[in-house]
Amino acid sequence: MRAKSYGGCAKPGDGVHTRTRRNLRARGPRTRWSLPCVEFTTPGPGVPCGSTGRTVVRHTSAGGSHPDGPDGQGTSTVRDGTPLTGDFGQRLRHLRTRAGLSQETLSHTAGVSVRALADMERGRTRGPQRRTVQVLAEALGLDDTEAADLEKSAAVGRPRPRTATGPAAPGTLALPRDIKDFTARGPALAALLELAQATGPDRPGVSVVAGQPGLGKTAFAVHAAHRLAPHFPDGQFALDLHGMDPEPTTPRDALARLLGALGIADAAIPAGTDDRAGLWRSMTGDRRILLLLDNAVDESQVGPLLPGAGPALTIVTSRHSLAGLESVHRTDLALLRREEAVELLTRIIGPERVRAEAQAARDLADLCGHLPLAVRIAGQRLLSRPHERLSKLVARLAAEGRRLDGLQAGSLRVRAAFALSYRQLPPDTRTFLRRAALAAGADFSPETGALLAGLPYDDAVACAEELTDAGLLQSDAAAERYRFHDLLRLYAAEQVAIEDGPEIRDAALDRTTRWMLRRATAAALHFDVEHEGSPPGGAHDGDPEPHGDPDPDGAPAGREEARAWLEAERAQWLAALRRAHETGRHQQVLDTAQAMHWFSDINQHWEQWVEVFQRSADSARLLGSRRDEAIHLNYLAWSYNMCVHDPHNALTSADAALAAALDCGDGLQEGWALGYGAGALHRQGLVPEAQARLRAAADCLASQKSAQARLAELTILNSLGTLLRQAGQPVEALETHRRSERICRAGIPGRTDELIALYHAVARQQIGNDLAALERWSEAEPPLRQALAAFETAQMPAWAGPARLDLGHVLSALGHPEARATLLAARDDLTGLRSPRQAEATAALEALSASSALSASEETTDAR
Repeated sequence: MRAKSYGGCAKPGDGVHTRTRRNLRARGPRTRWSLPCVEFTTPGPGVPCGSTGRTVVRHTSAGGSHPDGPDGQGTSTVRDGTPLTGDFGQRLRHLRTRAGLSQETLSHTAGVSVRALADMERGRTRGPQRRTVQVLAEALGLDDTEAADLEKSAAVGRPRPRTATGPAAPGTLALPRDIKDFTARGPALAALLELAQATGPDRPGVSVVAGQPGLGKTAFAVHAAHRLAPHFPDGQFALDLHGMDPEPTTPRDALARLLGALGIADAAIPAGTDDRAGLWRSMTGDRRILLLLDNAVDESQVGPLLPGAGPALTIVTSRHSLAGLESVHRTDLALLRREEAVELLTRIIGPERVRAEAQAARDLADLCGHLPLAVRIAGQRLLSRPHERLSKLVARLAAEGRRLDGLQAGSLRVRAAFALSYRQLPPDTRTFLRRAALAAGADFSPETGALLAGLPYDDAVACAEELTDAGLLQSDAAAERYRFHDLLRLYAAEQVAIEDGPEIRDAALDRTTRWMLRRATAAALHFDVEHEGSPPGGAHDGDPEPHGDPDPDGAPAGREEARAWLEAERAQWLAALRRAHETGRHQQVLDTAQAMHWFSDINQHWEQWVEVFQRSADSARLLGSRRDEAIHLNYLAWSYNMCVHDPHNALTSADAALAAALDCGDGLQEGWALGYGAGALHRQGLVPEAQARLRAAADCLASQKSAQARLAELTILNSLGTLLRQAGQPVEALETHRRSERICRAGIPGRTDELIALYHAVARQQIGNDLAALERWSEAEPPLRQALAAFETAQMPAWAGPARLDLGHVLSALGHPEARATLLAARDDLTGLRSPRQAEATAALEALSASSALSASEETTDAR
């Protein structure tokens, strides 16, 4: 329930700061979350990946029981009375054998690949999508009851979205699974093993694996990491740096995810990149860990992520040489030799087919340019067509290659392989593949694919499944998201230009933009407890989508689902916001940014808030609304202060907000602009100037009559008092905080008692601290106890910990018998929060111990 800080001197426990908007009343309880993660995979048939989301972190599906039976499996019977467990694979195998069908026959009848069927029956795919289950049921001749039972068992196996309630557990940036059909690269692996054995204290190892696209850098690095894992018992971590994306992962974000993998809570991760890097190095300096940094863009991205000077090994993959990294081992992968390429093909499709057409296998390897990615794509196509001759594929691939020109020699064969696979797809699937390349970010959801392709949701899911089976998309089943290999995304985007043209492309992007911002607005409003009803602006533009909502059952139903959706789709709704701004949909930009107001407060580590509020402030300007411009410039000032720690731009934005507020006569926004400007001045060390602005803000807000102004005034007064005490003016600080308390006691119409009680508790805590600064210890104890009790009742540990420490200081000064226990509890609280004040608690305990020892010594002397 903490209100937004103005960016000044206060920290949790020192003061509460609120940023208000048009219709704000109250804010609901804060919820702790861990970040979703992005998965990257290596190209290849059925190669699962280690983790999910904008960085490599695997979250398994949520545990727990299912109403149908123990462990969520359930039981049922089939037509002949044979009881089956709820395991989909076992049930499918039983039904297929009962029908007297082979996997190949069922594959042909249902239109599902043999490999996909085998994965289902082995339990590797536990919950296929509804459309797949439907075609299997039809091919098996099931009646309605059996078909429903089959769908039910598939639904049990479909991973449910998992909403974490705390930081990711240590080690969750797991390595992707090893590549079973990995081929060649023996000397390079041996060199890495030698490097690993040479690591030790003050001898960390760094290996850069570089080379052109498609050489299998990730596959090599993953395979090597698994081979080397026994040498690094303290953990192995994998992180995709998205070096080929339009917006590669920043070192700041990457460090947050690495620190989170070590168990550090989001709130305890330092704000700055340098501070995060320092903490990362200090925590890894004595650990034998292996770190895989995949798809790096340049040296500046990698440098801050390298562990401390200890026995760690870091493997970095990149399309670039990263020559600026000094003292590193380098592995420059080359193309496979012809015999190695044939061996890779053999491992994919089996030795019998290669022996039967040995020359065609060699020709196919040549046409693929001996590039591992191309060989794998061709091999997977053959694997999905067990009766197709290799010579037929060779003829078709050669014909496609003659029509492709203007390419570098190393890419020609890859494009031919892509083109051949693409042309074999059904029309809807081709449309889905090429349009999905327009999605922003590293991965995309079925909803995004459906919107871009203009397909119903279930059809889009079926297309994505087919493309995954064909190896043309990589999937994260747990999160129901898909991603391209870099080269295939480029090829697919080219097909948009060739087959669709600019008008169809723009229509697809506009359709996705409208839907994405409607969904983002609705999700963000879950964090605004005042909001009821439809998102602001309704459906925007009054133009419903041709197929309706791509997933009508998928709208977030509560805060947890809304948070998960906003994080998973961050790249998509940010891209939609950009497009809306660039194409003149300024009211939609304003509505979405306004809805994000409270959500931004619990995600202050997102640097993107600067862009969000820059665009919304500009949209307000273009709409000619000076009041909206003042509101969103204030949000922008907050984001500069709190998200990127840029007080200079924060002050510029606050001054612009002040000018807009004065122009339109909005006293509330004037007060906030003065407050945000004070925060920026304080961050620049200009304390007297910050105090002057806070006084002006308090006076401005005191003259306003609205409830919003009263809450804003409380925030400003508590911040001003804290700043005065820190500046050595405790008497004036005490009077300022008592003024805040008087407002709380008088009440604020339209605001809940719980909200006012929290503001009152903050004021009481600061009054206690003011009295302590005046060494009026006995008077300081009661307000601090009252504040602590209020924070504990509200379940706000981030505020209770500092308040308990403040109380411990006072009890120590009083010689109170509860002093030690209070300080010990405070130290535990602050350690759990990773608060910088934990050192203060430790020092207070040491001082108390020294004082007690001295007193005991004096008593012994007196007794003698």
